[in-house]
Amino acid sequence: ALGAHPSNAARALPAAVDIQPACLGLYCGRTVLSVNGSLETYGDCGVCPRGQRTDDNKICRECMGSPDRYDWLYLGFMAMLPLALHWFFIEWYSGKKSSSAVLQHLTALLECSVAAVVTLLVSDPVGSLHIRSCRVKKLSDWYTMLYNPSPDYITTVHCTHEAVYPLYTIVFIYYAFCLVLMMLLRPLLVKKIACGLGRSDRFKSIYAALYFFPILTVLQAVGGGLLYYAFPYIILVLSLVTLAVYLSASEVEFFKDLLVRKKRLVVLFSHWLLHAYGIISISKLDKLEQDLPLLALVPAPALFYLMTAKYTEPSRILSEGGNGH
Repeated sequence: ALGAHPSNAARALPAAVDIQPACLGLYCGRTVLSVNGSLETYGDCGVCPRGQRTDDNKICRECMGSPDRYDWLYLGFMAMLPLALHWFFIEWYSGKKSSSAVLQHLTALLECSVAAVVTLLVSDPVGSLHIRSCRVKKLSDWYTMLYNPSPDYITTVHCTHEAVYPLYTIVFIYYAFCLVLMMLLRPLLVKKIACGLGRSDRFKSIYAALYFFPILTVLQAVGGGLLYYAFPYIILVLSLVTLAVYLSASEVEFFKDLLVRKKRLVVLFSHWLLHAYGIISISKLDKLEQDLPLLALVPAPALFYLMTAKYTEPSRILSEGGNGH
């Protein structure tokens, strides 16, 4: 019996050596230090390097996937935000004073398009329009800084990393390129062609961009995860509201009012494209035979407004109310 104790201790020793402390935290993981055949050596539990995220075994694995259709639609939405704001403020400050608004619209489109292409080219893999990414599993993946564990309630283990790589940071890179290209191209263009505007008015659309780009950056930093899940519904609501406001402000009541000015048709078709984008983002076109017929609903809000506008005209309602009394 006495001789059995040393052998039992010797057999228990290797098992004790292989035991590693648990890796706490939802996003903490162990980096792979070396690989020898099928044997991997891991480091201490901590933050995963950029471009990696933890697997089910708390091991940091490189993101080797590619964005799915919904991810690309989200990136497209974030890319459209500065372009839509550019167009809005160009139209707002140009008004009827200058005929240079069209050239400014085209320049803004060129700036955002070039910025998008350059952003894809500088993303991993560099020089390709394809990007590698990690799959988004849940909302908390966007806010890993909120899930740093405190094992002893005193010391915090910082495991903040981009679990949704690169959907979070690629938007910031895109906004930076948009801002740089705008500062390089737009002032020269506006100075040469915006002759119908005063000195103080011709650069107001650029000044507006210097305000809304920081706002968009903060919006992405704080609400990126919320926007990821809510952007299809945001597109539908905003496009419906802005279309109704535009039609009412332009006093469009009949179809012939739209045909008089081509600008109104352009605005209408732009809203229809937004409607279609929102419907596609919600349905994801997983089942084409069921989702494609939904696109037939795109013109419905505008048609409903044009058919009912004459019955809701304020002057007519007031006159009929007065006659009733």
